[in-house]
Amino acid sequence: MWATEIATAVEGEWTQGDNRECVDVAPDNWRRTVTLARDEAGCEFFDWLSAVDELEYGLRVVVHVWSLEKRDGMLLRCLTNGPIDSIVEVYPGAAWHERETHEMFGLDFIGHPGLTPLLLAPEFEGNPLRKDFVLASRVAKPWPGAKEPGGDHGPRKRKPVLPPGVPENW
Repeated sequence: MWATEIATAVEGEWTQGDNRECVDVAPDNWRRTVTLARDEAGCEFFDWLSAVDELEYGLRVVVHVWSLEKRDGMLLRCLTNGPIDSIVEVYPGAAWHERETHEMFGLDFIGHPGLTPLLLAPEFEGNPLRKDFVLASRVAKPWPGAKEPGGDHGPRKRKPVLPPGVPENW
């Protein structure tokens, strides 16, 4: 069983990326898909897990697994607007990655043994990898900057625009 068969078994969608086959599944089939990739496709090596903020669509969780025997891997992806099942029981190495994704994106993993803070200071508020997170450096120096490296080239050619998420009266 490989990516196309896994997609069929979990009612997912198979696509061929540039370098990897991808299986997109619903949140309800997330853990089952990852388990099939390990047990049926022989992807016994967990490489990494992260997420992508797709704004109004939700968060896309992405995991890359690898088959040492086939010397090939696949991406398993799931678009979610809420919590998703943890895959720590399937791949124990995913524990750190799920903690990081929880901290950076605010995504909860159901059944994770401990989603404690990992990288950020305890007093930090927010999820810095979400696209709606306001970057303090962009508030301090507007983008594009009032004066960029390279000298003065006369009057500005375009009106300064606030970066996404910065309130108008900031």
